[in-house]
Amino acid sequence: MSKYGNAVAQLSAAQKPAYGAPAYSRFINRPVGRRIAAASFVLGLTPNGVTAVSAALSALGVAVLALAPIAVYTGLAAAILFALAYAFDSADGQLARLTGKGGPAGEWLDHTVDMGKTVLFHGAILFSLILHTTNVNAGQAALVVGFTAVNVVAFFAWLLVDLLRRVNPDPAAAAPPVGHAPLLRSLLRLPTDYGVLCWVLIFWGTPFFWWFYGLLFLANLVILLAALPVWFKQAKAISSPPPSVTSGDATS
Repeated sequence: MSKYGNAVAQLSAAQKPAYGAPAYSRFINRPVGRRIAAASFVLGLTPNGVTAVSAALSALGVAVLALAPIAVYTGLAAAILFALAYAFDSADGQLARLTGKGGPAGEWLDHTVDMGKTVLFHGAILFSLILHTTNVNAGQAALVVGFTAVNVVAFFAWLLVDLLRRVNPDPAAAAPPVGHAPLLRSLLRLPTDYGVLCWVLIFWGTPFFWWFYGLLFLANLVILLAALPVWFKQAKAISSPPPSVTSGDATS
């Protein structure tokens, strides 16, 4: 077996649990990212190097979407760039697991790029409206700002619960579900997948774009409102370590 084929086989055996993964990530982005990770391994790239490629592709997508005319061809070009960036985003973590070169710094870089590309994605839409339309539609602008807020809050709230679990591990807590989730669960979470948002851009420059973008916003808002109480309950259940007592605070 070739070095590339062997890498693909190893990555397939070391995939993250699919439970809870939206359908696009589960069935498209992770498999594509697996092959990018294998190719990157053959080329000798590092996980941070792959993250840098993802960031560069996202930056190109932002520039195209923000500066080019509002038209279908612009949306298609931007969608391809964003989708490729998303695949490289999946590849960096897989390459880190394959090479054992991952770590907190790499994870920090990955999440920082994730948050940056999400904010700039919506920001590019708003900037394009300002640049290319005479009178910016207030409803469309409010929708873009609202979608940005929902994405940021959802990402931060989920990430913080995960971080608190790592900082304060509870041996008695139930282990998170692993293995393959039911297909219906993955499909229900599809609106929250960044990959779906990327491909909505193929309707850029047509009235259909705002319908699909608006429906995605509503779906993400509903899912966020349903998830926030769950995350709060999970955070509340995390046991905090006892406060340390310094010599100055100790009583005799």
